[in-house]
Amino acid sequence: MTASRVLFDEPGPRGRARIRLFTFLGLVLLAALVALAVWQFARSGQLGRSRWAPFLQIPYIRFLGQGLVGTLVATALAAVLSFPLGVVLALGRLSRTRPVCWVSTAYVELFRGVPLLLLIYAFLLALPRFGINLPLLWKLVVPIVLVNTAVLAEIFRAGVNAVDRGQFEAGVAVGMREGTVMRVVVLPQAVRLVVPTLVTQLVALLKDSTLGYVVSYPELMKQGNNLTVYTHLLVQTYLIVALIYVVVNFALSRLASRLESRTGQRTRRARAGSGGAGTPVPGRPVAAAPATLA
Repeated sequence: MTASRVLFDEPGPRGRARIRLFTFLGLVLLAALVALAVWQFARSGQLGRSRWAPFLQIPYIRFLGQGLVGTLVATALAAVLSFPLGVVLALGRLSRTRPVCWVSTAYVELFRGVPLLLLIYAFLLALPRFGINLPLLWKLVVPIVLVNTAVLAEIFRAGVNAVDRGQFEAGVAVGMREGTVMRVVVLPQAVRLVVPTLVTQLVALLKDSTLGYVVSYPELMKQGNNLTVYTHLLVQTYLIVALIYVVVNFALSRLASRLESRTGQRTRRARAGSGGAGTPVPGRPVAAAPATLA
């Protein structure tokens, strides 16, 4: 069963015909808008060779390359910190110890509702007045980690709840402690179920790094902005920056698709090997695993 069939009724012949019609009309409209934009650029001289030639020179390429490296560094640091913290926070929400559960829930609800830009401004303008003045990189990374940890905690918690209840009961039945069952049996399966979603969240982290211009961190968007100040080639610069983001995000999206496909194949093989019973399938509602990690 696919996620679309869980959330929506599968369309009939008329519904599929309408979907094809609206898809065709949407593509035609998109093509018309692209053609209009290209015509306007050509009309205003923005497509002239002299306006694009500078971006083939080594200094320009190196300058934007430094921005891409800055973006990837910020994204990697945010991912390395927020992913493990998201696991810890998810286990905290599943804990039977009420204070731990309450604190974890309060954190998730707070930072899921606070805009990331507001946190960045807090680290840039407010906290230095109280003696907390982080380097530029960390003024960007720490707010991203605070927000995305809350989001990742919900993703991991959903993965744990998607693991079949029998997995937990089987571990307890053979004498394992609840914490050990969660760590050794349930959590690895939960992570495997949400791997595609985690890659998608990594794309979101990459997009969040564009807010580095607020703290003057030299990420790709900031470098592109600096380049327009000196060259006055605003259209060309931002089109190239947008193309770089599209290429990187497309690569990550393809990675997510491949991981999702591989996960689905492993799940189908596991179901076939066990007769189709007791194995969780992504997208199928299953009973939630009991709260653990006292």
